[in-house]
Parts: sequence; C-alpha cells; structure tokens
Amino acid sequence: MIDSEEAARAWFETAPGFDGQARERLELLAVRLREENARQNLVAAPTLESVWQRHFADSAQLLTHVPRETRSWLDLGSGAGFPGLVIGILRPNLRVHLVESRNRRIDWLERMRSELGLDRVQVAGSRLELVETFPSHVISARAFAPMPKLLDLSARFSTIDTTWVLPKGRSAAQELQELRGWRHKFHVEQSLTDPSAGLIVGTLIGRKKVKRT
Repeated sequence: MIDSEEAARAWFETAPGFDGQARERLELLAVRLREENARQNLVAAPTLESVWQRHFADSAQLLTHVPRETRSWLDLGSGAGFPGLVIGILRPNLRVHLVESRNRRIDWLERMRSELGLDRVQVAGSRLELVETFPSHVISARAFAPMPKLLDLSARFSTIDTTWVLPKGRSAAQELQELRGWRHKFHVEQSLTDPSAGLIVGTLIGRKKVKRT
C-alpha cells in the first residue's frame, strides 16, 4: 500500500515510464498545481501536502491495469489533470485526450500541456456529448459520473478491445453490483493508495437486449 509521500516516491522509482524527465515534469506539475489551487479549487487543499500519493501515484497506478501496447487514452472530466496529465508524462508516446467542459480548467490543462511539453496530449474543451466519436484503447474517469450515466455518455468511444479503468473510491463494488442494462467484463481492483477505495477495471461488451413480449 502506498500510504505516504515517501512510499509514493519510492514506488515511482520502479514504475514503468518513470525516468529523469518524468520526475522533472511531475515536480513542475506539483509546483504549478499549488500555485493554481490558490486561484481556483482544482483539488482539496489538504491533499497538496501529499500530492505524490493522493494525485500522482493514484493516477499512475491505472497504468498497471492496461496493455503495454496501448496507443490512445481518453480521460473524461479531466479537471485538475488526474489521471490524464500523469499518464501523458509517464507515456509520452501515448495519445491522451483530456475532456473537460469548465473554462478555467480547460485553460489550466492547456497551459500544463504546453509547459510540460506533452505534445501528444490533446484537450477537448467541450461537454462530452459534443466530442466527436473515435475509438480509444483506454477510457478513464475519476469522479466523473455514476456508472449508468458514465456508460450512457461514453460507450460510443469503446470497442470490445477497450480497457476501462475507473477510480470509484468506496463506491466501486456497490456501483458495479447495481449496474444494469449492460453486458461487460468488469471487476473491482484494490486501489494502491487508499485501502478503502477500489478501481473498476475491464471491458464493455454492449447493451443488453431488451426481451420483447
């Protein structure tokens, strides 16, 4: 379990894609996040004291659940940039699409994408409903919407080969148990950064057919 800043930094030393450049980019992101959080509430203020654990490692752990050959990543409701910016830093050759509809956060994501030199990260500054459909190898969403709404809005970006990685906190098992109307191969994985949190991971097959009587 990654239960401290020291543990998070130690975990990153053996994480795939972590090198000197990734370290520098994450250090810069931490500085800019603290500065920007004084202007707009990107993250809960107390979590700035444990940013490597609460935001960086919490985001990077998603990479342990996706295929290494992944080429595209769709992050819904990117907000402060977690997990999307961290994924872009650790996998600079991966095409990462960040979807965010709030103007001030769009500006923040664009500035960070540019300053961090993440040329393959793209910001879609729009409501998800207005984003043009394209197939993505991975779909992530951190605190975006409950499962039924999430799937209703984003299933069109998914194929049978798409991996979904959805941090769901304490509600993961309950949300998955209560999910109706979809055929899927989802399961819950334990979060590495929070003993009470879970990740919903797996593939989506499609909607269940309604039986006509």
